[in-house]
Amino acid sequence: MRRSGRDPITHRKDLGLLALRLGVGGVLVAHGTQKLFGWCGGEGVARTAEVMEAMGFRPGRVSAVGAGLGEAGGGLLLVLGLATPAAGAAAAGTMAGAVSVHAPAGFFTQSGGYEFPALLGCSAAALGISGPGRYSLDHLTCHVLDRPWLIAAAFTTSALAAAAVIKRRLAVTAERGLAEEEEYE
Repeated sequence: MRRSGRDPITHRKDLGLLALRLGVGGVLVAHGTQKLFGWCGGEGVARTAEVMEAMGFRPGRVSAVGAGLGEAGGGLLLVLGLATPAAGAAAAGTMAGAVSVHAPAGFFTQSGGYEFPALLGCSAAALGISGPGRYSLDHLTCHVLDRPWLIAAAFTTSALAAAAVIKRRLAVTAERGLAEEEEYE
């Protein structure tokens, strides 16, 4: 006989979603604030912009701010459990860009691969799709920013934006490669 009237399995799932949101969101916030503010051992927007420009993301400053906001903003919203579909989609889209950088090195992180950003992106996407659980601001606000149509809109927008950014980056790096080849001829 239950005293609280709450299903213990649902309670466990809500606690699990909270733990996942705190972990994934916290890591994303840390990485985003490195890019935006130089916190947590980061280098801030100016240096991140230079690095992103060198990786083929143009313009570098816009790319650095976008990546920082996708990580820090998406991560913070995941931690809070607010606008969870948009938060998960933003973080997943940002991680798709990171995966594109690391993909040539293979899967595993120890070789510079995409393992870590892929895990963050998949986890953020799963949270965006599944919802934040009971222990969230979305629950407190009666899911006004967590509607089924928002899931489709957020993930479609994020996928299109990520595809455009990655396509542009690949074009820039290919152009750079051709220019380097011409220098050696």
